[in-house]
Amino acid sequence: MKKLIIAVSTLILFACNETAKPEAETVSINLKPYPEVRKDSISDDYFGTVVNDPYRWLEDDRSSETAEWVKAQNEVTFDYLSQVPYRDQLKARLTELWNYEKVSTPFNKGKYYFYYKNDGIQNQSVLYFKEGLESKEKVLLNPNDWSADGTTALNGLSFSKDAEYMAFGVSKAGSDWLEIRIMDMNTMEMLSDTLRWVKFSGISWHKNGFYYSSYDAPKDGSEFWNKNEFHKVYYHKLGTEQSADQLIFEDQEHPERNFYAAVNEAQTLLIISGSESTSGNTLIVKELDKEGDFVTIVNDFENEQNVVSYSEGEILLFTNVNAPNNKLVKVDLKNPTKENWVDVLPEKKDYLNSVSLANDQLVASYMKDVVTALEIYERDGTFSYAIDLPGLGTAGFSGDKDTALAFYSFSSYTKPGTIYKYDMNTKESTIWYEAKTAFEGDAYETKQVFYKSKDGTKIPMFITHKKGLEMNGQNPTFLYAYGGFNISIKPYYDVKTTVFLEQGGIYAVANLRGGSEYGEEWHKAGMKGKKQNVFDDFIAAGEYLKKNNYTSTEKLAIHGRSNGGLLIGAVMTQRPDLAKVTLPGVGVLDMLRYHKFTIGWAWAGEYGDSESKESFENLYTYSPLHNVEKGTDYPATMVTTADHDDRVVPAHSFKFISELQAKGSNKNPLLIRVDVNAGHGAGKPTSKTIEEWADIWSFVLWNQGIKEFK
Repeated sequence: MKKLIIAVSTLILFACNETAKPEAETVSINLKPYPEVRKDSISDDYFGTVVNDPYRWLEDDRSSETAEWVKAQNEVTFDYLSQVPYRDQLKARLTELWNYEKVSTPFNKGKYYFYYKNDGIQNQSVLYFKEGLESKEKVLLNPNDWSADGTTALNGLSFSKDAEYMAFGVSKAGSDWLEIRIMDMNTMEMLSDTLRWVKFSGISWHKNGFYYSSYDAPKDGSEFWNKNEFHKVYYHKLGTEQSADQLIFEDQEHPERNFYAAVNEAQTLLIISGSESTSGNTLIVKELDKEGDFVTIVNDFENEQNVVSYSEGEILLFTNVNAPNNKLVKVDLKNPTKENWVDVLPEKKDYLNSVSLANDQLVASYMKDVVTALEIYERDGTFSYAIDLPGLGTAGFSGDKDTALAFYSFSSYTKPGTIYKYDMNTKESTIWYEAKTAFEGDAYETKQVFYKSKDGTKIPMFITHKKGLEMNGQNPTFLYAYGGFNISIKPYYDVKTTVFLEQGGIYAVANLRGGSEYGEEWHKAGMKGKKQNVFDDFIAAGEYLKKNNYTSTEKLAIHGRSNGGLLIGAVMTQRPDLAKVTLPGVGVLDMLRYHKFTIGWAWAGEYGDSESKESFENLYTYSPLHNVEKGTDYPATMVTTADHDDRVVPAHSFKFISELQAKGSNKNPLLIRVDVNAGHGAGKPTSKTIEEWADIWSFVLWNQGIKEFK
């Protein structure tokens, strides 16, 4: 049983008369005792090392006992948060900042242009379309009508040739499981076809049906934790039952492989990509207008590649084979082996993020020190020109291979996305849509700095704050990072951070190893046995911010989600003195058992797994759950997770907070916030996101010693 009282003095001015003196009132937060948590005597022997697992019963997230545990923990957490005096003000201001119209970059299919729009605080964005760019917009799909609480979301869509039909995915309560439904675009009526238990799938049309991927239906009660195995590719013909779908591809010898089917735009080439982790994929293709079997392009998992286009027996292939920064090559399907590949866009110093076709030209998106650069090349790889972008930020491009009309978006940490209409013949850009917000972005600035990690590696970091802010070492600071799975964290506008910036906060994003910021070598430097580099990079970022007087330990909060949740869990157990506040979000926190749930096995390529002695010994050194030490003054911590998270199952967070509460000292609150009827994050309704971040900022600012809301 633990009890914590945090007292902060605030001044209240009494306006009885002009000479009245301010009197001090003590505002305190009373932390209820943590719930008693049952401990079992379960243990595992890993190569001679016995590891106790007393909270394994919490892995059953559908048991009544776990449900009671969640209820009791949430009561403690929400009671604490309700006492933060400016929590309602934070939520109100966050709602104001969120309440602006958001529009996505348009894309063209057949005679239609499509885009997503949210009028401000709609729970889900609405899909609109126009018959021609200048015609009146119409609503095509409004997911806000699908559920009362906004937790049913649109998750992926695909159009048949000439956009006669649309197939789209529906996700409920944030789960990765999808239902696929179909609409006739001529009548705007729904077909009776409904496909269930689809997961990690595309929707790729061919003739009067489409290819998709799914698992066998799970047993009742195991939908959100059961290990996902034997992924299969099917073809569904319109107007038929799912049970009649044709099995196109499976691998009975390798249950832990996933397969993704795609068809080129002309629907003449079927592409199947196979993976057994999050890095590297096989690739086979089949020419649909010709007789013959699949042609193997890549049959190992050493590299990543995807088909950009296909024409007359040749494909343009985006790959990192012998090119850690990626390149584009031409592959003759009659001679597809790697030694016969011909470079079209050879590897450069800068990381090639993607290549697409527009106006029969190649649009190459590069990253230069994590900032987007868009370059246009002819089909043979001859450089044509670069598109001038408005500043330090991230751009996305959308075009059609047969037309000169294209669009690109641009956003930064202080400016929401602006969408430009672009003529690829005249090279002229005009603003098609510009967001208007309550956040005064011009009053803030972003700069990029480079600091040295423990081993001397130079790491980039973006720092955003109000112009003219005094660097006195006392500014509340929020440091975010991810550091894994070849994912880069680029500069973009995130409305969640703006309320913190308005309170005089500093928002910092460190681009750690493990991501793709500088190519595959940067990624590999943060994988498996080198994972400690990621934690060292992040710790060095925190120390840089303090050494350069941006902030201090008492004013520093650190945050990460998913793999970033692992990052925060590892950093807070290795360096509990680094920050005042820690926020491990939907984190991978039990590194010895993560691979036993849902899709966790696929992460072994990134982490290794405890089935081998070498990997176990590495994982055990940093697994957050297994490195909590008795009596340690851990920072003020709020773990966040969701009851329907079937990507990183909530058991990670449940077990970790139980261990923290049992072993941590009384100095700071150690809480968990469990979102109900929500998942890993995708498709979360706006209302839930605002509530979550009002709570996060309340917890952060209060524990940074912020007494009142500005």
